[in-house]
Amino acid sequence: MHTRIVFIVVATLTPLLIGADPGACDLALIHGKVWTGNPAQPEAEAIAVNDNRIVAVAGYAEIAKWIGPKTTVIDLKGRRVVPGFNDAHVHFYTGGASLTCVRLRETRSTAEFRSALAAFARMRPKGEWILNGSWDEESWTPAELPTHSLIDDVTPDNPVFVNRSDGHMMLANALAMNLAGVDRNTKDVPGGVIVRDTAGNPTGIFKDAANTLIERAIPPPSQDQIIQAILAAQQYAAENGVTSVQDMGVVGASGLPTTLAAIEAYQILLKRGQLQIRIAAHLPLVEWKRLAGVGIRADFGNDKLNLGSVKAFADGSLGSSTAWFFQPYTDAPTSSGIASDELLDTEQMYRDLRGADQAGLQVATHAIGDRANRTILDLYERLEKEDGPRDRRFRIEHAQHLQASDIPRFGKLKVIASVQPYHAIDDGRWADQRIGHERVKGTYAFRSLLDQGATLAFGSDWWVAPISPLLGIYAASTRRTLDGKHPNGWVPEQKITVEEALRAYTTGSAFASFEEHLKGTIEPGKLADLAVLSADILNIDPAEIEHTKVALTIFDGKVVYEAKDNPK
Repeated sequence: MHTRIVFIVVATLTPLLIGADPGACDLALIHGKVWTGNPAQPEAEAIAVNDNRIVAVAGYAEIAKWIGPKTTVIDLKGRRVVPGFNDAHVHFYTGGASLTCVRLRETRSTAEFRSALAAFARMRPKGEWILNGSWDEESWTPAELPTHSLIDDVTPDNPVFVNRSDGHMMLANALAMNLAGVDRNTKDVPGGVIVRDTAGNPTGIFKDAANTLIERAIPPPSQDQIIQAILAAQQYAAENGVTSVQDMGVVGASGLPTTLAAIEAYQILLKRGQLQIRIAAHLPLVEWKRLAGVGIRADFGNDKLNLGSVKAFADGSLGSSTAWFFQPYTDAPTSSGIASDELLDTEQMYRDLRGADQAGLQVATHAIGDRANRTILDLYERLEKEDGPRDRRFRIEHAQHLQASDIPRFGKLKVIASVQPYHAIDDGRWADQRIGHERVKGTYAFRSLLDQGATLAFGSDWWVAPISPLLGIYAASTRRTLDGKHPNGWVPEQKITVEEALRAYTTGSAFASFEEHLKGTIEPGKLADLAVLSADILNIDPAEIEHTKVALTIFDGKVVYEAKDNPK
C-alpha cells in the first residue's frame, strides 16, 4: 500500500509552496486562471511542478522564481485551469473497445439502425461477433424495440449482440441466438427478461441477467485486444481532460474474467511506463473473498493503480424498464421493474456486503429505482448498526430515482452518491412517460442531495454515455435535455452551480476512492494532473459550457494531450 505523505502548510496570506527552493521546477504554468478547489486559496495565477507533484501555487511573480533554464514554461494566456477530472464511474475496457465498434447511437429510425449494421457487417470477417453499438430506440421515430428479424438478412455471417445505450438491454440476431443455444424452449432467467413474441419465440431482446444467455457464447478478448482497447480509452480520456477513472469493470457473463484481464493489462502498461491514467478498479461484490484472502483492503495500491473496492447490482435501468420501483411504470402498468439476480436473495446479498465490509473493502452498489435505492440504504444502515461506525465511504452508483424521505439518508449515513449528470439530459427526454411527472421530481436530485449533506461524486458511465466531464457539468448546471424541449431545465429545481459540479468531478470523486490526499485539488503536494480549458466555465453562461473544449491535459507533470487549435 502506498505511503500517505502529509504536507503541513502554514495558513497565511502568502502563496502556498512546498519543500524546495525556487528555481528548480520542471514545469511552470503561468498567466492563467487557476481554480484550485482549495478553500485556503481558491484562485491563483500560476503553478510550479517538480517531477509529478505540484510544488507551488501562486501569482506569476512568485512562480517566476521557480523558473530555471531547464524549466518547461506554458503560457496559459488567461485560460482556466482546473484539477484533472476524475470520472467516478466508467467501464474503461468496454469503452475503449467500443471506439472501434459499430456506432448506433446516432441512428434515428429502425431503417437507419438496420442500414448501419449492414454497412458495418460488410466490412467484418465472416464469423466475427458484432458488439456494443449503444442504440437508443427513444431517439427513433417511431420509438419501438428492434427485433432479430429486422437485421438477420443483413448480418447472415456475423453473430450480433448490440447493446442499448444504457447497457441493460441487448439485441441478438438469429445467428447469435443459435450459437448460444437460445430458442423458445429457453427458460427465463432470475433477474432478467427474455422478450418474446405472441408465439413465445425470443424477439432477440434480452434484458439484464438474461443477457448472460448470449454473452456466454462470445469468445473472450485476447490480452493484446484488451491492451489496445485500454490505450485507446486513455487517449480518449486525455482528450477530455480526464486523468483518473474509477473502473466499474465489465458487465455480463464474461465480466469477471475480462475485468481481471483488464487489471492485469493495467499492470503490464504500468510496468512499461505506458499507463497515462490513474485507475481505481472494482471487482464484483461476490468476489470479495478473492480480495480479502490476499490481504487487499480499500485504497490498496499506488497512485496509478488502486484496488480494494467491490461493486454490486440492485436492479436494472429505467430505459430498459428494469429499474425497481415501489409503484408500476406509467407506460407499463403491469410491471414495477425487477430486482437484480444478486438482490433476489436479500439476506445472501447482505452477508456478502457484510463480509466485504468486515474485510476492510469499500462497497459500491448500482441502484436506479426508488425501491432499489431504499433497499440498499436499509442494508447499509443495518450493517453500520451491527458492526459499528467507521470510515466506510459506502457508495450508491447512479442513485437515480429517490423518494423524498430517502434523500437525507445519504448525508446521515455518509453514503456517497456516485451519479452521472449526462443521464439527466438524456433520460429527461422520455422519463416522464416511463414513471410520470410526480416521480421524476426525485430523479437525479443533485440539489437536494447536496442540500441534505451528501457527497456527490460525478462520473459519466462511459461507454454508456460520453466521457466528457464538460458535458456533465453542463448537464448538472442547466438540465437542458438533448431534444431541446427544456431550455430552462428538466426538473430545474435540481440544478446545481457550475462550481458545485466542478467540485463533484474533482474533490468529490477523489474522496469517493479514498484518494483526496493525492488529487482533486491544485495545491502543493498533490499530483500534477491538470486540465486547461478553452473557456472560463466559471464566468460564462452555463449553457455555453456545452461548446467548451479541453485545450491541454497534463498527467503526472507531463502534457499528454494538446488540442490542435490550442493557441501557443
